[in-house]
Amino acid sequence: MKALVFSEFPEMAAQMVTYLKKQGEVDAATAGSKADALSHYGAGKVYSLNGQMQFDNVSSWLVETYKAGGYDYLFVASTILGREVAGAASQALGAGIIPEITEFQAGQSNAHTKRYFLGGKTVLEEESDSKVFTFAPGIMDAEKVDSQSPVTPAELKQSAVTVVSVEEKQSSGVNLEKAKVIVSIGRGVGKKENIAQVEPLVKAVNGELAGSRPVCLDYQWLSDERQVGISGKKVRPNLYIAVGISGQIQHIAGMRGSKVVIALNKDKSAPIFDESDYGIVGDLFQVIPKLVKALGA
Repeated sequence: MKALVFSEFPEMAAQMVTYLKKQGEVDAATAGSKADALSHYGAGKVYSLNGQMQFDNVSSWLVETYKAGGYDYLFVASTILGREVAGAASQALGAGIIPEITEFQAGQSNAHTKRYFLGGKTVLEEESDSKVFTFAPGIMDAEKVDSQSPVTPAELKQSAVTVVSVEEKQSSGVNLEKAKVIVSIGRGVGKKENIAQVEPLVKAVNGELAGSRPVCLDYQWLSDERQVGISGKKVRPNLYIAVGISGQIQHIAGMRGSKVVIALNKDKSAPIFDESDYGIVGDLFQVIPKLVKALGA
């Protein structure tokens, strides 16, 4: 198997390289200013894309490079830009595309993939002759290697898209994908004001605060950048503490890669306990102070 990987974010490209290189030769491409960061993860070569990146010129470059390089598959990280790029590349190549895969295995002629389906309620296993795939973020931890990949500069063509203006979205600067410890809250917290009673636990474990879809989007107790779930962030922390979260599959799809999961819920039948390594049944407002005290915070 020979694969070409692209993401404008080197950390996502590094995850895909780490995942795929065990199956064959993998080359990777990312934004020019970030290419050196990607050169430490075992790619055969790293392309440094220079110029203003838009879906049309990036997809055009990928298609040309894919054909010239004799690649078997094209993998693109599922980002806002990546999804547009993958769709345009698929059309230009006349090749099938499968989005948001979580697993990939190259076969003799067809590829075997897995992805969440029906809003995360089930896992769809497919065998197809598709050549273009988008990978869901957080497929695995990127692993550095001792050697360094050669970096090849590449100039993007002028895009047909003209950027008139850019308005930065206000952000708290949180990056859940990189967090090692996450404390995530659900509707069981009761109301926005009660978040203050969870924050001592967040501080005690040196974690990041996150939330379920209702907490972040429906009630807007937290910003959408803190949402974990199939329509939010896909996270893989060392420790995930779910507080007052029932455990609907849409949320589970976003945190299933967590190494250790602790659930706190007053409902002993909550589905979250089926996904947990440790569970505490009780009133979170009574349990959290005891946990914080036990942690010496």
